[in-house]
Amino acid sequence: MNVCCGLLIAAALAVASVNVYAQAWMPKKNVESVAGSAPGGSNDKTARAMERILAANKLVPTTLTVVNKPGGGGSIAYTYVSQRPGDAHYLAIGSSNLLSNNIVGSSTLSYHDFTPIALLYEDYAVFAVQTDSPIKTGKELADRLRKDPRTVVLGFANTFGGSRHIAGGLLVKAVGSNVRDLKPVVFKGSAEAITAMLGGHIEVVVVGAVNAIAHVANGRMRVVAVAAPQRFSSGALANAPTWREQGVDVVYGNWRAIYGPKGLSPAQLRYWEETLRKMSDAAEWKADLEKNYWSPQFIVGEKLRAEIEREQAYLKTMLAELGLAK
Repeated sequence: MNVCCGLLIAAALAVASVNVYAQAWMPKKNVESVAGSAPGGSNDKTARAMERILAANKLVPTTLTVVNKPGGGGSIAYTYVSQRPGDAHYLAIGSSNLLSNNIVGSSTLSYHDFTPIALLYEDYAVFAVQTDSPIKTGKELADRLRKDPRTVVLGFANTFGGSRHIAGGLLVKAVGSNVRDLKPVVFKGSAEAITAMLGGHIEVVVVGAVNAIAHVANGRMRVVAVAAPQRFSSGALANAPTWREQGVDVVYGNWRAIYGPKGLSPAQLRYWEETLRKMSDAAEWKADLEKNYWSPQFIVGEKLRAEIEREQAYLKTMLAELGLAK
């Protein structure tokens, strides 16, 4: 009887040992952090901050490299990662354009083709003009759009129906005008949009705050409004007023999330959730968020999936109003 019990206990321990081993996972080779933008864009900055902080804090046991796959509003990068199902060595720097690309029909991929891992931060849009522009304030821009949206040419990157386009549409809607009267011009990148604005080819750009910092600091650009719930707390954009301060209820940004390929195991998902949480708690990451005017918002698990579902429904409605939903 004792021998039998001993054998049963030994067998149970062996099974438990196998289960623990099966549940544990960590990278075994180089990890690719794939950014759907050229070097210097917000997705690229996110990927390089991750690479630096994960390595400096020894949070990943292997190397991690940034792979740039610009084009198609992020679709090229998403396609590259989606072609590696079940392989947690590939991570996409994701944003709401994964959802909008599918809604407008520019990509067949949806978030169901990936494993959402973690939302990292919110990147609120800023509206900016040349410093010598006749548009001096957000209120003046809102008044122009209220009177006739077709008199304002608004530029952004990098696709129609993307987050910056939606921010512009929300502004037109908030002032009571027809969003389909908006005159948008899309550029390959925010730097190109800003160059066009500074050159007098368009009047207004909608970009991420990080893209405006240097131009505001050197006196060539003025941010007339920030589509954030409150002002930025420091730096070159600390004096830029929000839309709400100027009587216009517009709050909109472009969140950044990490997606893995479809079919990741619970152990792979758990590893990256825990690792990215440690990264988000690191002082270096918090410093990067502040420097780039990114608002921290770490979300994982069911809450993340619910957030994506909510954003999907919202984007369908807004893109239909812009006449872009398929």
